[in-house]
Amino acid sequence: MDWKLPLNPAGGRLIKISSLIAFTLTWFADFALLGRGPDPFGSPTTWLPVIVTGPLIGLLALGVPRSADLAKRVIGAVTISFAVTVWSLIEPPTLHWWGALETCGLLFLTVHTTAHAWRPGRATAYTLALVAAILALPLRSGSWGAFLAGGYVLTIALAICIVIGCAIRALEVRRERAVHDVRQAERLALARDLHDLIAHHMTGIIVQANAALTIQATAPDKVDPILRTIARSGTETLESMRRLVHVLREDKHPALRPGDLLTELADLVSAHSAAGGDTPARLEVTAAARTTLLSPEIELTVQRLVQEALTNIRRHAPGARTTVHVDADRAWLRVTVTNTAPPHKAATPAGGRGGFGLLGLRERVEALDGTVRAGALPHGGWEVHAAVPLAAPAANAFQDDQPKR
Repeated sequence: MDWKLPLNPAGGRLIKISSLIAFTLTWFADFALLGRGPDPFGSPTTWLPVIVTGPLIGLLALGVPRSADLAKRVIGAVTISFAVTVWSLIEPPTLHWWGALETCGLLFLTVHTTAHAWRPGRATAYTLALVAAILALPLRSGSWGAFLAGGYVLTIALAICIVIGCAIRALEVRRERAVHDVRQAERLALARDLHDLIAHHMTGIIVQANAALTIQATAPDKVDPILRTIARSGTETLESMRRLVHVLREDKHPALRPGDLLTELADLVSAHSAAGGDTPARLEVTAAARTTLLSPEIELTVQRLVQEALTNIRRHAPGARTTVHVDADRAWLRVTVTNTAPPHKAATPAGGRGGFGLLGLRERVEALDGTVRAGALPHGGWEVHAAVPLAAPAANAFQDDQPKR
């Protein structure tokens, strides 16, 4: 099964095991009905839907073989079902039953096909093929009364399956749209931040260039250090501009200015402690992190990450003890926000369920070539860990952007 719904591995295995058990019990029911017939093995059209057709279509509905995509499995199931139906019209069965396992498999494929992320036209075509195969099943009974009664029941079952499939499809479309909106909003926020930081760098470059022009006649020996500073600032600005590719900036938004990271983090932790009552949060900063020179975009990214993590803790794990740990080495800055299990079990697990805050954080950190990891801890708490590279991703960025000759 290849639905795109966000299921964890345990949930996916549970669905497959439950479906296999349901199909197996349905197959046993088919055998029980087959044994009640006057001559169950007298005509192939009597036992074929129970022994061959039903299991084959059941396996196709469960996604076996894995190498076959959904379209091939739907075509195979419809072809098998129609072949047996046509054969039963030529040689009527001795038992007026068309197979419960085959019916369930085709209905399962109908839900799957309707929910699949195909274009509407293609999804409609495959769904109509399955509908025709299912509604043709009562023809095997050889009785118009059984055909009308069976068609009525199958029509209701088909309507329910199609509604379920459409609901799953709409849920997936809405989830993808929400993910896209979160990513776009985070990209725009990052673009605004970097735009203001680049403007700050460019102002410094202009001031230094004017200073060099002023003193070049009276103190030419001081011009060379200024030019080197201008080149270094230009390279840093170019690295920030690289991260603005394919990112748009919204107008009418207040400008953001970088501040002292440790001061900002201390304010965030203090505010979190005040909101948490008797469970204060703790900020741990190593000596290496205190002495590391950070670029403004890294400072803003770390600030936003800690802010989002503390907000999630207040929302989903109120009363939990929280620790914000910041460490650094020569290449990476590492930030970890950890909380213990809340004293009272919340309605949702620690870290939330189905939120998009971490998705936005991942978008922001990955724009700086960093990584974000979030997950539950063995003692019931939650941890968000981010690592951001301190060095520029391309050492020769300034040279790489020079025109080639």
